[in-house]
Amino acid sequence: MEEEMLQFHEMGIDDRLLKAIADLGWAQPTLIQEKAIPLALEGKDILARARTGSGKTAAYAVPVIQHILASKQSVREQDVRAVILVPTKELGQQVHAMLDQLTRYCARDVRVVDISGKADISAQRPILMEKPDVVVGTPSRVLIHLTAQNLALQSLEVLVVDEADLLFSFGFEADVKNLLCHLPKIYQSFLMSATLSTEVQSLKEMILHNPVILKLEGSQLPASCQLQQYSIQCEEEDKFLLVYTLLKLRLVRGKTLLFVDSIERCYRLKLFLEQVGVPACVLNSELPIHSRCHIISQFNQGFYDYIIASDEHTLSAPKTPLPAGGSKTEKGEKKQPKTKGTKDKEYGVSRGVDFQNVSNVINFDFPKSVDSYIHRVGRTARANNQGTALSFISATEMPTHDDVKKSLVQENGECMLNPYEFKMEQIEGFRYRCRDAMRSVTKQGVKEARLREIKQELLNSEKLKTYFEDNPRDLQLLRHDKDLYPAVVKPHMKNIPDYLVPEVLRGIIDPLSEKTRRRRSRVLGLAKPTFKKSNRGNNPLKSFRSSGQGGKAHKPKPKGKAKPST
Repeated sequence: MEEEMLQFHEMGIDDRLLKAIADLGWAQPTLIQEKAIPLALEGKDILARARTGSGKTAAYAVPVIQHILASKQSVREQDVRAVILVPTKELGQQVHAMLDQLTRYCARDVRVVDISGKADISAQRPILMEKPDVVVGTPSRVLIHLTAQNLALQSLEVLVVDEADLLFSFGFEADVKNLLCHLPKIYQSFLMSATLSTEVQSLKEMILHNPVILKLEGSQLPASCQLQQYSIQCEEEDKFLLVYTLLKLRLVRGKTLLFVDSIERCYRLKLFLEQVGVPACVLNSELPIHSRCHIISQFNQGFYDYIIASDEHTLSAPKTPLPAGGSKTEKGEKKQPKTKGTKDKEYGVSRGVDFQNVSNVINFDFPKSVDSYIHRVGRTARANNQGTALSFISATEMPTHDDVKKSLVQENGECMLNPYEFKMEQIEGFRYRCRDAMRSVTKQGVKEARLREIKQELLNSEKLKTYFEDNPRDLQLLRHDKDLYPAVVKPHMKNIPDYLVPEVLRGIIDPLSEKTRRRRSRVLGLAKPTFKKSNRGNNPLKSFRSSGQGGKAHKPKPKGKAKPST
């Protein structure tokens, strides 16, 4: 007889917290929440390893809030009771948002602040001087405030390290060691991680005291029935040909993350997609933190279908920056050139950040390590949702690909990463179009687009900090997937004529040619198509409006003074 799952209301949680959980629609706890929350409420230190998307944030957030609510029952001075350390600013904002949702009905008793952003130290000082109950931040930012005496942790009761396996890889080892010197001798600790690496073992020895170790879900990724993983071996030109085919023919549907390994590649892919009429926004360490978080927020709300993210931090990468120039490493891989943009060392979107309802992850450039692959692919198939991951593999990336395959072998001997059977000869007709688009994306064009995007997002960032605080509705009008237009965009590239569509796909997909849609509408008598001119004179994209007068031919209006539309 199976043991019944422990429910939230059976854990001794405050009614206000239970109400907030109900508002979030959490009918029952996930496995990590069911195991970790009761142990945490008993005051035990916890080291938990659970796969991405399993609900680790709530697994420590609920007991932290409950602990503070219980302590408020006795008369105590206001002080910082809990610190949550995160490796990236994006994750810091996400954790803060989760805590805000959980403290909706007890916000007066539990005050939470996020200091992981790029705000000036002096601007954050007044907030910390009020001694909030919970402080969320990166180790470096927390240490700066401790050194400046803006923050005191002598009354700390709970320390949480989220995504613990990433702290050292992001260069926080020295900061964590220095930070521990400011903590009291007795406090409760949680280490949450997707993998149990040597870095996590080091943190365990430094922070935890007789911990309970929870190793949940044997596989670090969901089962094949939930997450389908494929790989296809292809070289540089074929990568662009494949992504063109998959997106333009809509063989890949739903919200999609495309990962590349550098900022330059980020803009090269964006400009290529612009050439073929596929809008996408970029996410990288050169963009301001406010813009990055706003892009993620709007993506989660469904504003964008495609995000091109640069995964610049790899878990096996050296902590020292790469030198300038186009020299190569011993393995023949090109080193990232030095640019004028300022990179944020605490940037990271492939790990920890909760992209919601992501249907697909495409590794345009294969990750440099097994752990990096797990964190990237873990952005899809979260909770109980379905997902697909497709990786493009070049010849130089095959050794890492083989390592990933070995790590994904199940107990029955089957590998979760399967070859993607794609007949390249069927899409040879698109190759000349891809080459034409690739020729338009020059090094100078990438450089200009990169600078233009940074300048625009810096402007947007200032707006986000000031104007949009008073005008939240206008925030919805700010978009990040606009065309950069560094090169001439040829109108015919945005449409696919029927004769180019592979014969095996005709009748399955909906051709994207505007003329085809118009012709079909007239032949079928479904609607009278009328077109409104775009603000851009040479923009081939036109908006279609159905007037409901089926079967009638559309007569153009004579030139002259236009009549007002009704």
